[in-house]
Amino acid sequence: MTPPLMRAAVLGSPIGHSRSPDLHGAAYARLGLEVDYRRIRADVGDLDRVLESLSATGDRWLGLSVTMPLKGELARRTGTASDRVGRLGVLNTVVFDVGGRPDPSTAYGENTDVDGIVGALGEVTPQRPRSMAVLGAGATTAAALEAARDLGCADAAVYARSPARAEELGGPAERLGLSLRIRELSTFADDLLADPPDLVVSALPAGAADGTAASVADRIPAPGPAHAPMPPLLDVAYDPWPSALARVWGDRAGSSVCGLHMLLHQAVEQVRLFTAGTDRPFDSLTAEEQDRTAAQMRTAVGLPAV
Repeated sequence: MTPPLMRAAVLGSPIGHSRSPDLHGAAYARLGLEVDYRRIRADVGDLDRVLESLSATGDRWLGLSVTMPLKGELARRTGTASDRVGRLGVLNTVVFDVGGRPDPSTAYGENTDVDGIVGALGEVTPQRPRSMAVLGAGATTAAALEAARDLGCADAAVYARSPARAEELGGPAERLGLSLRIRELSTFADDLLADPPDLVVSALPAGAADGTAASVADRIPAPGPAHAPMPPLLDVAYDPWPSALARVWGDRAGSSVCGLHMLLHQAVEQVRLFTAGTDRPFDSLTAEEQDRTAAQMRTAVGLPAV
């Protein structure tokens, strides 16, 4: 009897730009697993219909990579979840049970965005930071706060277009033991000049930080001894790249890393979770083989070797 086809997908809207199929496809090819991983567009209002359509295939679903705007909605629907998801209230990974039923109520939720942010910043941040500034107030910002804690930060500032919305992050920050300041996005450039953080994460969608980039360019016109070094920047946007914010950073001799690095590091952890119940789990590989798999994933999206 032919075993059911193994499937996985990235779910959200917009979704056409996602490079997750490239990353996951490279990993499963390296592992010798036949997994059909695809993009599925879904908004919150579409979710029930989409989940029903997954069940109708009769295939074995390993899991879902979850992007905006579904990270909070699926966190509320998932049967069990990691402590991390419990603290943050958002996920980016749904792992289905060993039977492969695409039913969130019997699935496990995780947030590997945290691993992605830690890994991406680790490529440009050798020292142990104490503070982080995050632009934006969505689900990725919540993950950035946990990443800040994991990296050793004690203080975080969130710069939001709607500070009232950002107040919701007070709970996660308190549970993480972080001192949190919430500021208007328009104040970021002035704060960056007066009291720069050790790290900056832009969790804004592509193009949404362009105005902030112009403000930084106006306030910090050129690199030189009169200005403190620019802190390392992770801009989670990656299409187009470089972003306006990354160009400003580069013009001022600052280090920046694009969201593809974050996507890579979080995808490695998703592959680990999705393949755990297969006959070729990622965790069964030697450390060297795991590194080679990650390197193949990196190559698949055009990132340079490390």
